[in-house]
Amino acid sequence: MIEFRAAKKEESRIIAELYSISSDGVANYIWTKLAKPGEDILDVGERRYEREDSVFSYKNCTIVEVDGVIAGMMVAFPMVSDDEIDEDPVLAPYSKLEEDNSYYICGVALYPEYRGRGIGHQFMALAKQQAMLKNLNKISLVVFENNEHALGIYKDLGYEEVKREKIVEHPMIQHTGDAVLMVKTLYKEE
Repeated sequence: MIEFRAAKKEESRIIAELYSISSDGVANYIWTKLAKPGEDILDVGERRYEREDSVFSYKNCTIVEVDGVIAGMMVAFPMVSDDEIDEDPVLAPYSKLEEDNSYYICGVALYPEYRGRGIGHQFMALAKQQAMLKNLNKISLVVFENNEHALGIYKDLGYEEVKREKIVEHPMIQHTGDAVLMVKTLYKEE
């Protein structure tokens, strides 16, 4: 049985682990910069997701369980662009890829053994429902151009490329090329 539910604070470490998977190294890069001497980067991620006063909070996470076992998660929230570009050159491209007044899917991840079962598509349908409940007409996400599998899925689901930025190469980030902002409009505004 597949069940989607709101995340709990005590699941913040699992969220951090899954978010690390979804970001292909970007989260690890950020967490390394925030880590105290000797601190494990997953501890940093866990601490961040335990917060309640940030978009990077367990409160913006949906967990999926398969037969009572956590299989994955989605982090999504309303995006309000502040036009402020991150000063860190590695992170600057991502801060340029924000779609104001959209429901931003920040990350979706499934443990490998749960992939290929349609759960990712169910997460995308859930994001659409959540966006509509928040009266947002657009859903946005950022995908790496060389993640052709994900790019193809998003295109098939009606997402369109809006903008792209060159990735600043770093040993922790698993992709090169461009990061691509994709947006799906949910309904025509009159």
